Amino acid sequence: MTSRTTRMMLSSALIGGAILSAGMPASADTTDDLLLKLLNKGILTKAEYNELKKRKATEAPPPKPPVVAAAPAPAPPPSTVAAVPTESGGFVRMMDKGIGLHVGDVDLSFSGEINGFYVNNSPDTPTPRKVVHGGLASTGYDNSSAVRNGLLPGNFNIDLKTVQEGLDIGVHFGFYPGLNNVTQVGGANSPGSPQALGTSGIDFRQQYVTVGRSDIGTFKVGRDIGFFGGEAILNDFTLFGVGSAAGNIAPSNTSLGRIGLGYIYADWIPQISYTSPSFKGLTAGVGIFQPFDAVNFSGDSAVLSANNEPQIQTKLAYTLPRGKDDLFKLSLWTNFVTQDLKSRGIEAGDTLPVGKSKRGWGVDFGAKADYGPAELVAYGYVGESIGSTGLFFDAVSRTGRMRSSDGFYVQGSYTFFKKLTFSGSYGLSHLDLAKGEDTPLLLKDNESYAFGLKYGLTSWVNLIGEFTHTTATAHGGNQADDDTFTIGAITFF
Repeated sequence: MTSRTTRMMLSSALIGGAILSAGMPASADTTDDLLLKLLNKGILTKAEYNELKKRKATEAPPPKPPVVAAAPAPAPPPSTVAAVPTESGGFVRMMDKGIGLHVGDVDLSFSGEINGFYVNNSPDTPTPRKVVHGGLASTGYDNSSAVRNGLLPGNFNIDLKTVQEGLDIGVHFGFYPGLNNVTQVGGANSPGSPQALGTSGIDFRQQYVTVGRSDIGTFKVGRDIGFFGGEAILNDFTLFGVGSAAGNIAPSNTSLGRIGLGYIYADWIPQISYTSPSFKGLTAGVGIFQPFDAVNFSGDSAVLSANNEPQIQTKLAYTLPRGKDDLFKLSLWTNFVTQDLKSRGIEAGDTLPVGKSKRGWGVDFGAKADYGPAELVAYGYVGESIGSTGLFFDAVSRTGRMRSSDGFYVQGSYTFFKKLTFSGSYGLSHLDLAKGEDTPLLLKDNESYAFGLKYGLTSWVNLIGEFTHTTATAHGGNQADDDTFTIGAITFF
């Protein structure tokens, strides 16, 4: 092969490689430019240059490559978490807020709370003058220390929400596990048992379904907190702490807070209830509830246990409408409860003859006002055969006569720097003697004052410190006092 032929073959290869590496079609202008450059560099002679030009002119031009349209940029996903198809054709998506997910047309969410406190209780030394039947102040020969739950046990909630046939449907399960060992005699929150190899309790206190709509109101069927006394405990600042710590020497899974020291415990009651839609801030409710026995809590009272009629509770609440930037908030409420307390007879352990009864009733009323970082709560109740501490506890005398009762608490709070909240409250629950009754050791008043500090460490974690002084007074003049110091934390998620 001659050098001339070799140079022409090499030149053709160079031209093709240059065109390919440039990523461009073999147009006439491109080829001519390359041949001219090869001529100028001395790679081609003039004769070779002319021959290649002539050959190029007689060859068919190479086919143009097909035009491929650029792929459109993918649309951004609606969520940072990809949707996962389910077998039913729905999708699983992360919720916009909270802990949970959307599964098809159902919202599944989880929430809860955990708390733990170091509690030191200083009781009165036991003497005959310190005995108060039904009193909530502790007596003992030495201080007691405990690491325990406060007024709340732990809490884990599961909620399901959906819309069916134009109705909002909700299902709620609330599990309340405790920290401390309990005896289980009387339930998950029974007296404590601070011994090795013990177990705590789980109080399954909530399970209900709601059906309704914003324009027709909501029906509830299941077990949930009652109307009467409900706002009292939910607005009590010791709900997130300890308050009065009866039984601290052998702690159960709950303390008292202000239960029996300003209000009667609302309790978690099986119910079929209805709450109306809001009309300019006004809502109403009514329900039939599981009737309760009249309980001999103090040892100085009667038992009535024939429950042939439901317990009835009603509510009325008003929230002042306010503007977007309005610092002032106001809520008012009142609740009513009534139940026939009937006897199964002396043979069943009841005081009255078979079929005899007393009607217990109670009404409460309260207000909560907020102005910026300041908050004020005022609450009170009155009743006949409603009892004290728990619903229908010590409601009737040993002879079956009705006892009146009443109580109240006032509370103020102020939050500094949106983090540190100082709270203080005073409350009292009073139980009268029945007509003609002489029971000097029976509780007359349970009262306490409490002070607390809460610091918001994070959006979930709050640090708590409290001091509570509790006093129990009997009708005959006996009196017992105790002091409780608390430090710990509560976490909501």
